[in-house]
Amino acid sequence: MPIYEFECRQCGYRYEKLQKLSDADPVKCPQCGAEAIHRCVSAPSFRLAGSGWYETDFKKEGEKKQHLAGDAGAPKPAADTSAPAASSPPAAAPSGD
Repeated sequence: MPIYEFECRQCGYRYEKLQKLSDADPVKCPQCGAEAIHRCVSAPSFRLAGSGWYETDFKKEGEKKQHLAGDAGAPKPAADTSAPAASSPPAAAPSGD
């Protein structure tokens, strides 16, 4: 359920309200009672409730975490253990003559 931010054009009172998408916006200001409320454009706010949102969130230390970058169960790329190639002298830069 989204959390909307509202402001009274009369007194400037701002507040947030948790409401359904289908609910009508409030009309009267809870502070001054004027019918001058409008919905503000603000960063989205919402609340995730219930089970099954993020499998990896709020896991205890001993529980297996899945679908994470660098997962312990995923194969890691083999490290290059060969000796570094001998460096050759740098090539001469072409002259601009």
